[in-house]
Amino acid sequence: MDILDPIILFFLLGITIGLLNIKLSLPRQIYDFLTILLLLSIGLKGGIEISSTSLTTILHQIIATLFMGFLLPFIAYPILRYLGKFSVYDSASIAAHYGSVSVGTFAVAMSFLISKNIFFEKHMVLFLVLLESPAIISGILLSRGFSKSTKWKEILTEALLDKGIILMIGGLLIGWIIGPENIVSIKPIFFDSFKGILALFLFEMGIIASQQFSILKKHILFLISFGILMPILSSLIGIIIGSFLGFSIGGITIFATLAASASYIAVPAAMRISIPEANPTFSIISSLGITFTFNVLIGISIYYNLAKNFFIILGR
Repeated sequence: MDILDPIILFFLLGITIGLLNIKLSLPRQIYDFLTILLLLSIGLKGGIEISSTSLTTILHQIIATLFMGFLLPFIAYPILRYLGKFSVYDSASIAAHYGSVSVGTFAVAMSFLISKNIFFEKHMVLFLVLLESPAIISGILLSRGFSKSTKWKEILTEALLDKGIILMIGGLLIGWIIGPENIVSIKPIFFDSFKGILALFLFEMGIIASQQFSILKKHILFLISFGILMPILSSLIGIIIGSFLGFSIGGITIFATLAASASYIAVPAAMRISIPEANPTFSIISSLGITFTFNVLIGISIYYNLAKNFFIILGR
């Protein structure tokens, strides 16, 4: 990302305020409002795009995306368990975060590509929605296995009825129903103001992320290494899968970013219920304090350049 991009400067301002221990943050109601607008805006954009797309033509992409969502936690788990020396429950919980996605990171990646006039397949937002649930289920399997005590009804309910998922699905359906010809009346707030909404959202996220840094103690070196290297490894998996699915360079970049991001909203809530033995501090520090910061500042640019080079290697 360009360090002079306004949304990055807002994020850095938030981090600075947090590190200086200045008591300033957006009111909770305003932050919730911005989050709702962001989720609905992303959903609407994707819904309008897929209104002219047959889902049967992208069924193989949907299956591959779900597979990736299940796969990534199983890659992260042994790294956390045997190199990081975390407990089974903490390893499973953190791994689940890294199989899921960050809406904020996705929004920044979209903004990055749009600012550079780089084409990407707009139905990527559908994959954003799909990647929440598999990671949650994988995390629970890693912590408990296929035992009789596994409460599948509660797991599936938590995975599928998360508020963020419902908002994005709702936006998708509305965008799909109205199509591009009927967006004029809602365009000013959901489309024209998108970057301003994202800037304010990242300002608050910068403050929240900076507050996690001071909690790092015993696992500081490992969590920093994992929070940076795991996204890069995951992005390479996303680039390989995205390339063979036939995405454009921009599409591969988005897909790699989805693979490289880590959830800090939906999965933490699910893990608190499903794996209460896990310490949520580790997950939040790693996913939000380290990985989100890394992705927003330099990660997305790295994934774009990797995608571009892989595209050249394949001769496309």
